[in-house]
Amino acid sequence: MIPAPFDYVAPSTVDDAVRALADAGEDAKVLAGGQSLLPVLRVRLAAPTKIIDLGKVAELRGVREEGDHLVIGSMTTHYDVQRDPLIAEHAALLARATDTVADPQVRHRGTFGGSIAHADPAGDLLAPALALDCEMVIRGMDGQRTVAAADFFEDFFTTSLAPDEILVEVRVPKHTGWHAHYEKFNRVAQAWSMVAVAATVRTDGDTIAEARVALTNMSSVPVRARGVEEALVGQPATAESIRAAAEHAAEGTNPTVDGNADVEYRQHLARVLTGRAISAAMAG
Repeated sequence: MIPAPFDYVAPSTVDDAVRALADAGEDAKVLAGGQSLLPVLRVRLAAPTKIIDLGKVAELRGVREEGDHLVIGSMTTHYDVQRDPLIAEHAALLARATDTVADPQVRHRGTFGGSIAHADPAGDLLAPALALDCEMVIRGMDGQRTVAAADFFEDFFTTSLAPDEILVEVRVPKHTGWHAHYEKFNRVAQAWSMVAVAATVRTDGDTIAEARVALTNMSSVPVRARGVEEALVGQPATAESIRAAAEHAAEGTNPTVDGNADVEYRQHLARVLTGRAISAAMAG
């Protein structure tokens, strides 16, 4: 199918992109890597009046250090996130999760910020962003603001971005030396996750000192597994303590029912995958 007609603009600066988006009104769409938007345009599930392409905005690409944070530009590709040495050292959970995103072709075109802003609850980067307490830096005609990941994701495919705002970068607190793993369950390779678990832990000797665990596709937004985190802290990093903590994984979740799984099955997967994720993180 052919997309509905639309106007197209490719600004070269963030300010020009924000101005173009504001001038276009609520029926405009922002194009990042295009891996989510282009398919829905082709089948006319979306019919924007204007497309604002961010591909020429160089300032939105790259990873840099700012004190105790990493800053990831929203147009940084998944491929670059996978291979960035700063991310590998200070935010290993993001690298582990990005390894599971779709296939190499998509990872070369798709962008970190585009995936975050798309807010698909089955997407693989939302839960790691939540687990790491990331902050979203947003620019609009009224200026710039910062929103915590816990407040950014509001519902299915819905964020706190206003119609005239653009996600420009993501601030990631450094988790240097933390163990990390992303455990994903899907029916076939490269598919969306039925359930996945983002886990990162810091140890002090043989004891778990801190833990961050978040779940993918267990609600309309990513969910922190607070019960698991609380059960892990202060415990020895043994298979028994990890297994006991993982039993809390489904607490407070509200997973959807679809052709892949019902509520009970997804909650079972959450408990099993949480145990696997923490164990793999500790072993890594």
